[in-house]
Amino acid sequence: MGFFRDTNRTGPYFEGWYFKHQNPQGQTLALIPAFHIDREGHCTASLQVISKDQAWWLEYPEAQLQVSRQCFQVQIGQSCFSSQGIDLHIRQDNLSLCGSLRYGPFTVLRSDIMGPFRFFVGMQCSHGVISMGHSLEGTLELNGECLDFSNGIGYIETDRGRSFPSKYLWTQCLWDGPERGSLMLAIATIPLPVGGFTGCICSILYHGREYRLATYRGVKIEKWSPSGAVIRQGQYRLEVELLNERRQALRAPVEGRMERTIHESLCAEVRYRFWHGDNLSLQHTDSNASFEYSFVN
Repeated sequence: MGFFRDTNRTGPYFEGWYFKHQNPQGQTLALIPAFHIDREGHCTASLQVISKDQAWWLEYPEAQLQVSRQCFQVQIGQSCFSSQGIDLHIRQDNLSLCGSLRYGPFTVLRSDIMGPFRFFVGMQCSHGVISMGHSLEGTLELNGECLDFSNGIGYIETDRGRSFPSKYLWTQCLWDGPERGSLMLAIATIPLPVGGFTGCICSILYHGREYRLATYRGVKIEKWSPSGAVIRQGQYRLEVELLNERRQALRAPVEGRMERTIHESLCAEVRYRFWHGDNLSLQHTDSNASFEYSFVN
């Protein structure tokens, strides 16, 4: 398999992968395998499971983590995550989650979402998009409930660094059908040795085209808050409005330790409106949108 244990790093450091799955019936499930190294070099792995109504945190010793970057594969405990799909065998505490899903070809971005910022050494947190959308086949059983993701769609992204930003907004959605599309937006405070700034990355895939709005392309953040955001870049303007949320408590890294509590709505209702000049190019309200807003002093 070509596995190696990717923990030959010094802390603090974390790396995690966000796998989201949704089916035509509105069932949605996300999984976040991750590993984290504290300042003392102690490494652990974790798996967070998020449904519409509940979230679970599972922790694993370092020996049960294996990562391969060459073929994108993460094994944690008896469960495996890869570019081909996921195989889950989880039975512990109050969680039973088993089954397999197969992934179709990934929809990848033409260039790194971080742009030139990917070359900055020592970024507090770097973001990556692995697939803006792909097909799903297979079923999972969650605590006795069958989740059939056949003819569903999925999304995968990743984060790595030392800590999550002190203040950030993140939202993501994808939808199928005649006018299928996918959208990801992240806004965050970026600390620097002296001062800092608020950065933005956004990708909208619609009608076979990517619209990239980002700090490195001159985007202006007109407003952002727990209820949404408005950004503008030249003739483009994106409005994100949170209409309804169902938040679940998750853990996030602080200097390599998973000791911060954040709240994510896996199935929020969010309205997205995207203008090109005076033309409303995209208007989409999604009840399976992911949405997070977090702020700590």
